[in-house]
Amino acid sequence: MKFQKVYSLEEIANIINCEYVGDANFTVSGMNEIHVVESGDIVFVDHPKYYDKALNSAATIVLINKKVDCPEGKALLISDDPFRDFNKLTNHFKPFQFSNVSIATSASIGQGTIIQPNTFIGNHVVIGKNCLIHSNVSIYDYTVIGDNVMIHAGTILGADAFYYKKRAEGYDQLLSGGRVVIKDNVGIGALCTIDKGVTGDTTIGEGTKIDNQVHVGHDTVIGKNCLIASQTGIAGCVIIEDDVTIWGQVGTTSGITIGAKAVILGQTGVTKSVEGGKSYFGTPIEESREKLKQLANIKKIPEILNKLK
Repeated sequence: MKFQKVYSLEEIANIINCEYVGDANFTVSGMNEIHVVESGDIVFVDHPKYYDKALNSAATIVLINKKVDCPEGKALLISDDPFRDFNKLTNHFKPFQFSNVSIATSASIGQGTIIQPNTFIGNHVVIGKNCLIHSNVSIYDYTVIGDNVMIHAGTILGADAFYYKKRAEGYDQLLSGGRVVIKDNVGIGALCTIDKGVTGDTTIGEGTKIDNQVHVGHDTVIGKNCLIASQTGIAGCVIIEDDVTIWGQVGTTSGITIGAKAVILGQTGVTKSVEGGKSYFGTPIEESREKLKQLANIKKIPEILNKLK
C-alpha cells in the first residue's frame, strides 16, 4: 500500500507513538507485507524467528519489537506491539469509509457496463467498459475491474483477509488495506469470494475464468487464461501462473506457486509448490500418473495378503 504522499520517519513514529532509529527525515512512502515490500515501505515483525528476514528484506523501515542493530540504509520503528501498530497505520491511511448508497459517488463505471439490481459498489471502485455485473454482487472499496468482465450473482469482491493473531483474550484481526484487481476479459461465477490484500493486491489475470463457489484468499495472484472449477479454495499469498487448470474441490495451502500450464485434478490438496506443464492429483499432491499407479497397487493388497497366507 503506497501512501498518497511521502512521510518522514518522525511523522510515522508520531502516528503510532513509538521510538525510532534513524534520521528523523528518513522517507517513508508505504507499508506492505514482507512478500511484496519495496524500498520506502514499512514491514512489521514481532517474532525473533523472522527478525533477519524482515531486516534483510527490500523494506527500508522495519517496525520491530526489539532494539537491534539497524542495517545500513534502513530505519527502525521500535514498538512493544508491532501487530497493533501496523493496524494503527492501516486504519490511519486506509480507514473504513461508510456508504449509504448502492453505488458510491466516487465509483467510476465505464461505458457500456451493465449493473443489475441490488448490487453494491463501494468507494473509489473502478469498473471498465462493457462489463456485466449481475444482481446481489458486493464490490468493496478500491476494487479495480477491467473491461469485458462478467461477474455472476452473489459474488463478493474485497472482503477482509483471514489473518489473525492469537492473544490471551481471543483473536486479533490484521486489518486489510489492500485491493482486489480484476483484469480484462475475466469471468467470475456465482457466489465466489475474493479477499483483498492485506496491503497489496489480490489479482485475477486477463482472460481467467472462475466457476461458481470459488474462494480466493488475500494477496493471491492468478495469472492469465486460467480455468478454476467449482468449490475450489485458494489460500492467501498463492501464485498461480498462466494457463493453469484447476478442477473442482481443490484446496491449497498458503504461500505456494503453481507453475504455468499445470493441471490440478479434482479434490487434490495442493500442499506444496508444483512445476508447470504437468498434471497432479491427490493429497498430498503428486504427479497424477504416479498417484494413480499407487492407488492401483493399493487395490492389489488384499490379493497379495491372500497369497501370503
